[in-house]
Amino acid sequence: MGVSERKAKEKEELKSLILKAAQKLFLEKGIEQTSIRKIANEIEYSPGTVYFYYKDKNDILYDIHSQGFRKLSHELKVLFNVSDPMERIIALGRVYLNFAIENPDLYDLMFNMKAPMDFLNSIHQQDWNEGIGTFDVLKTTINQCMEKGYFKGHELEALSFSVWSLVHGIASLNISQRIRGVNLKEPEMMVMKSYEEFIMLLYKGKKIY
Repeated sequence: MGVSERKAKEKEELKSLILKAAQKLFLEKGIEQTSIRKIANEIEYSPGTVYFYYKDKNDILYDIHSQGFRKLSHELKVLFNVSDPMERIIALGRVYLNFAIENPDLYDLMFNMKAPMDFLNSIHQQDWNEGIGTFDVLKTTINQCMEKGYFKGHELEALSFSVWSLVHGIASLNISQRIRGVNLKEPEMMVMKSYEEFIMLLYKGKKIY
């Protein structure tokens, strides 16, 4: 390994160390109570080292958020091996919900917290590329369903957004423990049971319209 390759590897390892420390502190102390200095102390480096890699705390949050989207996108795109688009929509929803269940804090950062969006605004970037990529996976699949006769009379983007909103709502209500707060008989089963109800409505899309 040459000098430049070794330096690049060391740089990536240090960035990874910063991100792991930041995520640990965000979970333990909360975002507001976590400072660049505390992150630096956690990895036993100076604050200047952290600032060398990241502009501010929101920049760090955005990098964690981007890693989460890369992980989610990888899991979703594997499902393009499913040839039937309606079956793929159903599988996409299950994978999405499982991701939210298994990574609740990361999901909250990716889809609910303002900090990553604040960082985009600070660098004058209007497009949320991670969100666009994930949404396009869903939109492409729904478009293929339409080509097979499902959802006649519906508008592609609005329907895609509605599907995402419903599944996101299930995930977010579960993460915020709101599901347990409305006196449901089986709250621990409600995430997947409600999704199965939604699947039934999806299949009716070909028969009703």
